Amino acid sequence: MAALPDIETVRDALRRVADPEIGASIVDLGLVYRIEYTAAGQLRVDMTMTSPACPMGGMIVDDAYAELHRILPDDCAVDIEVVWEPPWTPALMSEQCRLRLGWSEDAEP
Repeated sequence: MAALPDIETVRDALRRVADPEIGASIVDLGLVYRIEYTAAGQLRVDMTMTSPACPMGGMIVDDAYAELHRILPDDCAVDIEVVWEPPWTPALMSEQCRLRLGWSEDAEP
C-alpha cells in the first residue's frame, strides 16, 4: 500500500468541498465530525448535513469522495458515513464561517 496522507491533508482536501446552497466548505461549516484510518488502512469519514432534508446531500457526498480519491492511493478504500448524531448546529461552524454568514455563536438553525 502506498503512503497515506495525514489527517490534516485529508481535512484540507475536504475543505475543497462546498455546500452549494451555502457557499462554504463542509469543514468550515462543521459538517465533518470524524476523519480516521482504520486498522486495515481504510479511510473513514463521518459527516452530517445541515438538515436531514438537504437536497444537495448526495452531491456533497459525491464531491467529498472525488476529492478524497484525488489525494489517496488507488488501493485505499474510502467510507463516508452520513450521521445525524450529534445534530448539526451553527455553533459547529468555524468562527470565520459564522462571521461571514452572519451567525452568532449561540445561534440555532
